[in-house]
Formats: sequence, C-alpha cells, structure tokens
Amino acid sequence: MPEFDYDLFTIGAGSGGVRASRVAASYGARVAVAEEHRVGGTCVIRGCVPKKMLVYGAHFAEDLEDARHFGWDVGNCTFDWIKLRDNVLSDVDRLNGLYTKTLENAGVEIFNERATITGPHEITLASGEKKTAGRILVATGARPHVPSCPGHELGITSNEAFHLDAIPRRVLIAGAGYIANEFAGIFHQFGSKVTLINRSDQLLRGYDESLRDRLLQISIMKGIDFRFHAEFQSIEKTDEGCLRVSMTGHEPIDVDCVLFATGRVPNVEGLGLETVGVELDEKNAVRVDENSRSSVEHIYAIGDVTNRVQLTPVAIREGQAFADTVFGNNPHTVDYSCIPSAVFSHPPLASVGLTEAEARNTLGSVAVYESDFRPMKNVVAHRNERSLYKMICDGQTGKVVGMHMIGPDAPEILQAAAVAVKAGLTKADFDATVAIHPTMAEEMVLLK
Repeated sequence: MPEFDYDLFTIGAGSGGVRASRVAASYGARVAVAEEHRVGGTCVIRGCVPKKMLVYGAHFAEDLEDARHFGWDVGNCTFDWIKLRDNVLSDVDRLNGLYTKTLENAGVEIFNERATITGPHEITLASGEKKTAGRILVATGARPHVPSCPGHELGITSNEAFHLDAIPRRVLIAGAGYIANEFAGIFHQFGSKVTLINRSDQLLRGYDESLRDRLLQISIMKGIDFRFHAEFQSIEKTDEGCLRVSMTGHEPIDVDCVLFATGRVPNVEGLGLETVGVELDEKNAVRVDENSRSSVEHIYAIGDVTNRVQLTPVAIREGQAFADTVFGNNPHTVDYSCIPSAVFSHPPLASVGLTEAEARNTLGSVAVYESDFRPMKNVVAHRNERSLYKMICDGQTGKVVGMHMIGPDAPEILQAAAVAVKAGLTKADFDATVAIHPTMAEEMVLLK
C-alpha cells in the first residue's frame, strides 16, 4: 500500500498550480488539486485575461473616432457595457472549462473546495475529508489590498470591476501601479470621469522614468485627473446616493464608484501553515528557497503567494521548474533576471531589463538611445499623442541592458526585443538589422 494518498497535493489551481500539477502527473505522480473558487486563478478568472478583453473594448472608442479621418462614416456609435461584460464573462467560463479539462486529461484529481494543512503530510478539505500527500504545493496566489479607512467597504477592487451592472459616471481609482493605470484607461474610454489618487507623486514605480512621465502627460491630456500625496481619510455615502471621499492634502470629491488598486497581498491566512512550521517573510508571503521549497522540507510554494515576481508567466515557470526538479529528474531553477513586463494602459507601455537610473547606478558608463515620434496613424487621425522608445546600453561594451517603450502595440513589439536583450545582443546588432518600413517597430533598429 502507498504511504500517502497522493505524491503531490496542490492547494490552488491558478496558472502556476495547474502547470505544476499537470507536469508532475505527466511524470507519473499521483496528483490532486484543491481550488475553492474556479480553476484558472486570478489571471484567467479575474485578472489579466478579462482585463485585456476590456482593454480591447476600450480601444474601439478612439479607433472609431479616428476612423472618420480615414474616410469611414461610422455614424453615431453607442456603447453597451452589459454586452461586453457578459461576453467577457462567457469567455472566462470557457477558459475555466479548458483549464479544468487540462487537469482531468492529465489524470489530476480536482477537489472544488477549500483545503487546509492540518498535519505534516495531512490536508483537510472543507467537507471534512482528510487526505495525505508526500509533498504539498501551496499555490494560492494573492488578493487585492483594501485600505482600512472608515467606509472602505463601500469601495470595490478589480475582482468586482468585471461584474458591474453599469459603467459609473464618476470613478475614483486609488493606486498608481499597473492595475490602477489600466482601469483608469478602460473606464475613461467607456465614458467615466476618472480621478486617480496616490500616496506619492509617482506612477508605476520600477518602470523607466521617461515612460512614467510620458504616460502621465498623455493621461492628463486625455482628461484623467490625478491627485498626488493623497491618502484616504474616509468614504461615506451621501443623501444623493454618491460616495464622498475625503483625503489628505485635497478637497473631498463625490464619485459613483471607488476602485481600490493599492497592491496585492499573499493568500496565506487559514491555510494551516503555522501548524506545520512554514515560515512567512516580512511581507507575510511564504518564504522559499531557489527551488520553491519552504522551511518545511516537503512543502513548497510558487506564484504570488511567495511574492517574488507577481506575474503569471513567472508562476508558470516556477510550477514547471518545481515539477521537473521534484518529479522529473531534471533539476533547474527559474532565472529571474531580465523579465519583460507590460502595462496595458492607454497607450500601453512595456519594459525589459535595467531602467536608465538602474543602469547608471550599477554600470556607471551608460549609453542611452531614444526615438520620440508620432505614429503614422496618429498623424492622419490628427492625434498629437507621441510614442517613446528607449534603449539602455553598457557604455563600454554596447550590450543592450534595457529596452523601454510606450505607444500603440508596445507590449507586442517588446516581446521580440526581450529575446535580444536576454541573449545579450549589442546596439550594433540592432543597427545591423534591416528595418521593416513603414512600422513603429522599425524605430528599434534606428535609435539615435
């Protein structure tokens, strides 16, 4: 008889947990997954995927306006939020089914309920049923942080934004990270009056300063308001039914919706981690080594619950590395250097490698190449919005150590550039590449 019910029990069926479980099962491991919400996790169910669909919908607002300058008579257009919302949620249902089928086809047993670690190798399901496993993988992700000001329960997070019954006429978004800026662009294009507040005066901390400044300029030009050095004091419902938000440093503002986008916190509560001695770090995330192993030898953790790099593709690689190492006799670790990322703001921006400031602090000798241009489409559409591409190079070797861009389709363009940066190519390699003309991407090989 086997010593345990399973070789691996995964708690959480997001992108990382699904990949780890599926791959472990392909190596012959007996695997089970417990998921208390829906298979697919934050990215598929209430994050990247449905949000990108809303971004696509939002882009039509300007595309339809620009179409008139290209000779199209589009008439008076109206927007149906309910139709978009329901189409997006329908596709989320489809993806949930696909992820579930992927696990089932791999032979993974799925428990659609909460699981808690109740012993060194014991997991107790919400139904009361107990299971044992040789190894346990915690892949429970993270959730939106909600400030603890009076009236915070009147606000929503990105989780609820996908289920609104109507687009709010006035919305206040708290935060300055990628979620805040993405929803600011989405709601603005759908017709909301958007105000974004932040405790500091910086957007998108960690991105290159030139891109952050450009996004702020464009956002203000579009009509999005910003209130910096502002912290919540209270939110209260007025007699007229709107929300009055009081904050430090500014006058109160009346809005119809408050969206909190003030960071994410690891989902570690109530998992029983403390009962078996799993250590948490100073940010209340599971502390792990380079192999995703916790302080308990047979318990591992991957993805946002570890708060290493909170990106879906990173969680997937962590899940793959875990399964390969533990069950596939192919030990390897995740390389966290040179990870590309994007913000699907309006316009989007994308980045890989060192920012200019980081390069100057670490390399000393730095060469910076830029292209500040107006895309051809914007010229014909009488739109003054300008794109910015930026290349950061080691001043001694010419090696490209960072690429940063803001403008239409920047994330699509940067993915290919990220391969070049990861491969250690030089500015001369870019210069030696023939441009595809006329494109925006050709600016990458024409930088001055």
